[in-house]
Amino acid sequence: MTTMTEASVREFKMPDVGEGLTEAEILKWYVQPGDTVTDGQVVCEVETAKAAVELPIPYDGVVRDLHFPEGTTVDVGTAIIAVDVGGGSAAPAPAAERPAAAEPAEEPKAAGSGRQPVLVGYGVATSSTRRRPRKGPEVPVQQASPAIQTELNGHAAPAAPPAAAPAAPAGSERPLAKPPVRKLAKDLGVDLTTVVPTGPDGIITREDVHAAVAAAVPAVPEPQAASAPAAVEAPASYDTTRETRIPVKGVRKATAAAMVGSAFTAPHVTEFVTVDVTRTMKLVEELKADKEFTGLRVNPLLLIAKALLVAIRRNPDVNASWDEAAQEIVVKHYVNLGIAAATPRGLIVPNIKDAHAKTLPQLAESLGELVATARDGKTSPAAMQGGTVTITNVGVFGVDTGTPILNPGESAILAVGAIKPQPWVHKGKVKPRQVTTLALSFDHRLVDGELGSKVLADVAAILEQPKRLITWA
Repeated sequence: MTTMTEASVREFKMPDVGEGLTEAEILKWYVQPGDTVTDGQVVCEVETAKAAVELPIPYDGVVRDLHFPEGTTVDVGTAIIAVDVGGGSAAPAPAAERPAAAEPAEEPKAAGSGRQPVLVGYGVATSSTRRRPRKGPEVPVQQASPAIQTELNGHAAPAAPPAAAPAAPAGSERPLAKPPVRKLAKDLGVDLTTVVPTGPDGIITREDVHAAVAAAVPAVPEPQAASAPAAVEAPASYDTTRETRIPVKGVRKATAAAMVGSAFTAPHVTEFVTVDVTRTMKLVEELKADKEFTGLRVNPLLLIAKALLVAIRRNPDVNASWDEAAQEIVVKHYVNLGIAAATPRGLIVPNIKDAHAKTLPQLAESLGELVATARDGKTSPAAMQGGTVTITNVGVFGVDTGTPILNPGESAILAVGAIKPQPWVHKGKVKPRQVTTLALSFDHRLVDGELGSKVLADVAAILEQPKRLITWA
C-alpha cells in the first residue's frame, strides 16, 4: 500500500491546443512510472490535426501513473499523467487503488500567477476543464450491453440477464458528453438522451454512441418474390483476410478535410506551360560552387521559388485571399511561401515567412531548414499557418505535372514537374534540352485568366532565361 497522499498528486491534463482542435494522439512517452521529472521537461510527444509536438510537464515530482498507452487519442482536458509533487518516491498504486475519478487535487495556476501546461507552438488557454457534477442517479457500467463490456474489459462478458438495459434518465437534464462525442452523435443521427452512458460519472463515450447505432439498426427482411424490383445498391463487401484498414486521424484527417473544403469552396482554374530550363540547371551547378552558398542546399527548387517570388512582385494582385464574411479581396503585401512536403504522417505545407524579403542565400537556408524539420516530424503548427502561395514539387516522384488543389485560404499553387532531357527546338535546330512542365492553379474569385497567365508566363520566362532574376529585380 503506498504512503503517498492524494493531496500530493497532480493530474496533468491534455492542454487546450486552440485553433478548434479538440483531441491529440499520444505518439510516444519519454517517462515511465517512478521516473523523476522537472518543470519544463518533455514527457511525451503528441500529434494533433496540425503536427507532432512535444509536451512539457509544468512541475517537479515523481511520475506515479501514465493514464493512456501510446497510440491513444485523448480529448483535450483529459488527465494523461499523474505526478507526485510531494517528494515521495513510492511506486505507482495498483489499478484497484486508483481513484475512480482522476480529478487533480490542485488545478494548474491561472495565467499571471504561475506556469500552465501548454503544447509547444500554441498559446495558453485559460478556460477551465472541470466537469459539472452529475445530477440524478448514475447508470452503473454493469448495465451496458455484453458487446460494450467486451470492448471495455478486453475479454468476453458474461451473459446478460433477460431484462433490457435501462434507458438514460428522461427529463430536461442535458446528457454528459464531450464535444467530439456530441459531434459524432450528431453526424450519426443519435439522440444522446437515448444513449446509456458507461463512462466515469455518467459520461457518454464514443463506444456508447456506436452501440446505440448498432442497436437501432433493424434486421433486413427477406426479399419477397412478389415484390416489385427496386434499384437498391448492394452493400459493400470486404475481404478482411486480404485487406488492411488504416485509421484516418491527425495530420492525414486534417489534410483530407482541408482539401475537400478547398476543392468545393474555391473555384479552381489550372493553366500549364512547358519550358526549357537548361540555363537554370546550369546556374544551379554554378551556385553550388559559389562560396556564398557553402553549406547551403542548392537545387532547382531554390531558383523556381525565387522565380515565383519575382513573378508575384511583378503581379502583386495574385498574392491575395478571399474574405467571405466581409465579401472582400485582401491583397497581401508580404509573401509567406508554402512548400508542400510529404512526411510519414501525411502531406504538410509549412511556409517560409516573409520570403519576398530574403536574398537567394537566405532563401536557400530557409528551404533547407524547412525540409529538414518536416522530415524529422518537428514542424510546428505556427510554421503551417498564414501561407499566401504554395509550391508543390511533384517532379521528385518522376511526374510530369498535375492539377494541384489550393491550400485553404491561399490564392495560388504552383506544381513543378520532372525536369528531364527532351527534344526541343533551340536556335532553329532540334536539340536535347532540359525541359519541365509547370501548372498553376488559382482561385478564380481572386485571380482572373489574364492575371494567372501573366504570373505563370513570368515564372516560365525567368526559368528559361534566369538572368531575368537580375533585370526584373
